[in-house]
Amino acid sequence: MSEIRVEPYIPDEDYDNPAMITDFYEFSMANSLFLHGYKDTYMVFDMFFRRNPDDLGYSISAGQAKLMKFLLNYHFTDRDVRWLRYKGMSEEFCEYLRTYRWKGDMYALKEGTVCYPQVPMVRIECDMVGAILIETYLLQTMNFHSLIATKATHIVGLDTNHPRSVMEFGTRRAQGASAGNDGAYAAVLGGCVGTANCLAEMKYGPEVRAVGTIAHSFIEFFPSELEAFRAYAETYPGNVSLLLDTYNIFESGLPNLIRIDDELIAKYPDDPDKRVKSARIDSGDLARGYKKLRKALDAAGKPYIKLVASNSLDETKIDNLEHYQDAHFDSYGVGENLITSATSPVFGGVYKLVAVKKEDGTYEPKMKCSDSASKAIIPGKLMAWRVFDEEGKGQCDIVSMDEEEIKAGEEISLIDLNPDAFDPQVRLVPYRVEKLLVPYIINGEQVQELPGIAEKKAYIKEQLENRMWEGELRRTMPHVHYVDMTHKVAQCRADMYRKLHGGTIK
Repeated sequence: MSEIRVEPYIPDEDYDNPAMITDFYEFSMANSLFLHGYKDTYMVFDMFFRRNPDDLGYSISAGQAKLMKFLLNYHFTDRDVRWLRYKGMSEEFCEYLRTYRWKGDMYALKEGTVCYPQVPMVRIECDMVGAILIETYLLQTMNFHSLIATKATHIVGLDTNHPRSVMEFGTRRAQGASAGNDGAYAAVLGGCVGTANCLAEMKYGPEVRAVGTIAHSFIEFFPSELEAFRAYAETYPGNVSLLLDTYNIFESGLPNLIRIDDELIAKYPDDPDKRVKSARIDSGDLARGYKKLRKALDAAGKPYIKLVASNSLDETKIDNLEHYQDAHFDSYGVGENLITSATSPVFGGVYKLVAVKKEDGTYEPKMKCSDSASKAIIPGKLMAWRVFDEEGKGQCDIVSMDEEEIKAGEEISLIDLNPDAFDPQVRLVPYRVEKLLVPYIINGEQVQELPGIAEKKAYIKEQLENRMWEGELRRTMPHVHYVDMTHKVAQCRADMYRKLHGGTIK
């Protein structure tokens, strides 16, 4: 190891390189392995998770597109190298990083795939540096996108097969700008019809549509609520959406709403598009407000005016409004409880070393052991499969070694991954089989064409409506999706556990 030349480093608040979104221990490990001659050693890591958010029956895998773009553009700058020297990394390692490019393989579930605990979501095979240093960014990206997409499917009602119109309103409560932008994207994948976030539409296009009406401050600015409504209607006669609860919903907001719509009718008698489109309430008893407003608007001959609700809503509050109080708003604005997934704010994906490629091209499995089976990972270079029954529903997921093949119509013997299974031995004949991990990057080159947002959104919806057992969609005590291992995987895991831990997996 040569002498380290320490140079002063001057921080820059405006500097940004995603490759440096890395826990420092990743650089410490990579530097040590580099100095010990392992820079060209290929490692295999799996990203998976151990429980569904809110302990429900499924999750949605998202973030693959952003992760792939990150890897394809992975690089270090002179500033990065200078800081790493300042932090004590070796001269040789720093110079190596200066021209480093990511040349590994990325396999992952298709973005939007329904996924389950213990089944690999992403498989990375890369040289040591590229495998170790991407851990934090990979987990941050996959965890957050998957968390918000999953939460969105519950809020918009896709899991109950009664979808509703929901707008994502959470940017101002998100944990930072990137969470607001990525969260808007993921929420739309999960079924939202739009977002309040303007930058999200600029980044992702019109499918992540920026929507919104007016705030209380606009109404407060004018001498009266009526004047505020009138000014807005004059500016946007074809898109009049008004907020009713600045002062009093029924004594002020409702009569002024009706008056403005009557004025539009008088001004544009032959243009039915220039009418009040919707009215939003953001406080009070929402169910009572809906019923009184709907009755009054219908009686006034204005059934076309839609009603929108907001105010700290989530799936439970909306379900209660609709199913217990018979208040069916036309649309909902959902903010902090969606963008933070407030009831379950962490998607616990982990990134674990599962194999190291040997000089002869074979793979040596690696395993992190524990005192319990729930923490003992599945070693080896793995592949994930989904088996479907005669009705086209996902019957179980299978974790196999990469070289194994699961074929439809051929009986297979498996081991139930659930440690509480009374009889872990499983035999089944797959009716249809789908290979879940698909290649995104091979040898540093993109090999997967990315579908558009509308296609991914439809893919999620189709799975929840047609490819899942109904029991997995229950909000309480959902059916636990079956996840099985091939005998080859189970034997490898058991042998390694005995070797490394001195016992058996219980």
